[in-house]
Amino acid sequence: MRRSLFTVGHSTHAISYFVELLRKHGVEAVCDVRSVPYSRHNPQFNREPLKERLQAAHISYAFLGKELGARSGNPDCYIDGKVQYRYLADEPTFAEGLKRVKHGMERFRLALMCAEADPLQCHRTILVCRKLRSNDLEIEHILADGSLESLASAEKRLMSMMNVQPDMFHNERDCVEEAYDKQANTIAYVVPESSAHERGTRADEDLYNRLHE
Repeated sequence: MRRSLFTVGHSTHAISYFVELLRKHGVEAVCDVRSVPYSRHNPQFNREPLKERLQAAHISYAFLGKELGARSGNPDCYIDGKVQYRYLADEPTFAEGLKRVKHGMERFRLALMCAEADPLQCHRTILVCRKLRSNDLEIEHILADGSLESLASAEKRLMSMMNVQPDMFHNERDCVEEAYDKQANTIAYVVPESSAHERGTRADEDLYNRLHE
């Protein structure tokens, strides 16, 4: 029996519309994979109000940002201030996060949630789904208009976006992997250099820490 997994980005949606997106596809549980589950511009998706709203809609919520987030507290996962997804994916906590998702899929119709509307602009696809892919798992991305994009279709779009196409020397599988690597380098988190950005990042993290002491 083939398992299924969805992903979704909260984007700038109204919370009511976001819930309807989940309901449309029968999602029963949301795994939040944001490293910092707070948003200045879209506070309706801050961790606590989001969890409360989902529970009111009978949708379970789990925060997996520490395990599957796009940032890392381990300096060995960075080169020149930029996160390296290949190192992040080797972290024991990341493996534990994948295990929790796999267990969750056995009980729930599950969706991985992050912020970006386009799944190709988000680590939920370029990092997490890349590592979850298997022949017995059907991964589909819930797009902003409510339609679905399969991972296979997203990978073809990724190859086109990265200008990587099969030829007599490169098969499609190799090209998909190259496209993933290129996009990972494009979207990976970079430690801010300016003091203003550093203060903003610290403010987000300090808020998170205060709320969870």
